[in-house]
Amino acid sequence: MSLTREERKQYDRHILLDEIGEKGQLKLKKARVLVIGAGGLGCAILQYLTAAGIGTIGVIDDDVIEQSNLQRQILYTIDDVGKSKAATTIKRLSRLNPFINFHLFQEKLNSKNAIELFNDYDIIVDGSDNFPTRYLANDAAVITNKPLVYGAIFKFEGQVSVFNYKGSATYRCLYPTSPDPKDSPNCSDIGVLGVLPGIIGSLQANEVIKMVCGIGNVLSNQLLTYNMLTMQQMVLTYKKNTSIEINELNPDYNYACGIKVDDYGITKNQLKALHENYDLLDVRELHERELHHIGGHHIPLSELEKRSSEITTDRDLVVYCKSGIRSKKAVQILKQIGFKNTLFYLNDSIF
Repeated sequence: MSLTREERKQYDRHILLDEIGEKGQLKLKKARVLVIGAGGLGCAILQYLTAAGIGTIGVIDDDVIEQSNLQRQILYTIDDVGKSKAATTIKRLSRLNPFINFHLFQEKLNSKNAIELFNDYDIIVDGSDNFPTRYLANDAAVITNKPLVYGAIFKFEGQVSVFNYKGSATYRCLYPTSPDPKDSPNCSDIGVLGVLPGIIGSLQANEVIKMVCGIGNVLSNQLLTYNMLTMQQMVLTYKKNTSIEINELNPDYNYACGIKVDDYGITKNQLKALHENYDLLDVRELHERELHHIGGHHIPLSELEKRSSEITTDRDLVVYCKSGIRSKKAVQILKQIGFKNTLFYLNDSIF
């Protein structure tokens, strides 16, 4: 394998670097990288891996583009709303760099497909936004012996690390158990500064380039933290926990991470089956409701206990929010203060 004349033009600024040169660029061309998620982190990761010349890039994401994504997912435009994220990403990036082989997977990463997918790539990059996927990606990376580049964001802060690199520590060494879902809201519930995933995703892409080219110091056994408000960053060290053995995947990572569908959780289809014989309660903030809602009474979760007398008790009550986390907590609160009518929360997104 060699670089064509057009590829040399494309990667001229890389080739000029003594640390990369044509030899390093060939390594990038031969590399195969799988990116999990084409959201905020994924957009930055994919854009810079494509520009850098990673020869084969896989993209796995089953989501579609929403208007609220555009504040941080910079590969998309208003005309893309409703389209597949993964397919739109590949179409856009193919115009940035025609020398890349893209593989499209419009599906969720799960225990059934993870091993087969990971086996086909050299490096895995996690751009997901939930704990079940992070633990699944970690375990599959360990089983297939692939390095995993981790990134996470929360409001104004981000983290980056590299797991399972040449036998280094894994995600479970850093976070042995998943937090309670109600204590770990996502950006749909609490928001995120738009530029943050761009910075963290770019740092993840940087780790991939360093590993492929064999340059610099890889963030293995180290966790980089970054605060956008103070511009402070720290690199913390952690050790491999040799007592942790990962030999097989858990069949249900949602359940393992404490995300359980109980008797009070219903889906959008189950909601329709109630034939409108219920009252609706929206527990989001006012600014969220003003953007879009599906009707019903509005009481923000933070005001629910003191305003619970406003809720009628003669019909079933269905509580909703953006992701299901706040609505589930609202049902728990109402039951604790003595509501006897049947309470449900929507456990999947309605928007």
